[in-house]
This record gives sequence, C-alpha cells and structure tokens, in this order.
Amino acid sequence: MPDYKQASSELGSQSQKWQTEIETIRNEVDKLRKEYMAEEVLLTEDMKKERQTTIAKKDKDAKEAQNKAFGFEGLYFLKKQELVKPIQDKIFEAVEKVSKKKKIAIMLDKAGDLVMIYTNPAHDYTDFVLEELGLGDKDDTVNDKNKDKK
Repeated sequence: MPDYKQASSELGSQSQKWQTEIETIRNEVDKLRKEYMAEEVLLTEDMKKERQTTIAKKDKDAKEAQNKAFGFEGLYFLKKQELVKPIQDKIFEAVEKVSKKKKIAIMLDKAGDLVMIYTNPAHDYTDFVLEELGLGDKDDTVNDKNKDKK
C-alpha cells in the first residue's frame, strides 16, 4: 500500500533525526567524561564538583531526550499514530464494507497473531459474559436480550 510505505518512510527519517540528536548529546557527555578523567588530578574539589554536575546534567538531558522521543507516548509513538491511523482507518472501513457485503460474521487478520479485525455486533456476547460473572449492568443486558428477540 503506497500510503503505508510513504508513512513508514517519513516515520523512519524522523526517527533517525531524533536518534542523531540523542547521539550528539551522548557524544558530548562522553567527551566531557574523558576530559574530566584526563584532568581530574589537576582540578580542585570545587572544580571537580562543577564538572561532575555538568556531566550529570548533560547525561540527564540525554536520557530525557531519549524518553521524549522514544519513551511511552513519546514523539515517535505520537508521530506513528498520526501517520498510520488514517491508513488503518481506511483498511478497517474496507474490511467492514466487504464483511457486510459478503455477510461475513467474523474476519481474522492472519498476517501476525490471529487478531479479529471485524465482528458483526449481533455476535457480541460480552454483556452476557459480564452478567454471568456478576459484573454487568443487568438492566443493560435485559435490553440487549429484548433487542435480539425483535
């Protein structure tokens, strides 16, 4: 699907850009550490503390940049959602149209794990199971049963 290839390519280039920015910060941290190690014997205690604080701050900045870009709900996640969601919506709409046209009750995605990508709402027995477990809204389930009888 051309839309997916374009979105994937855009996501890959953006991801590479973020990774490069993070690597730049990490390289700065490594450089500061090496300089500190080389000059440590010549520095006063105050100068050592100052350098250690600078290194720790840069290291923290690198971790924050990593988390901001690639962490849970980071920029990568948001960008992927932005680019891929419209494509997924198109696919799900097509699946639903085909399923309804061909009178298919359940459609599975066999590309990865078997995932149900469409089910006819008439075959949704969630409320019955919840009622059996004592977790459902009994009034809601009764209304659903009455709908099935019509």
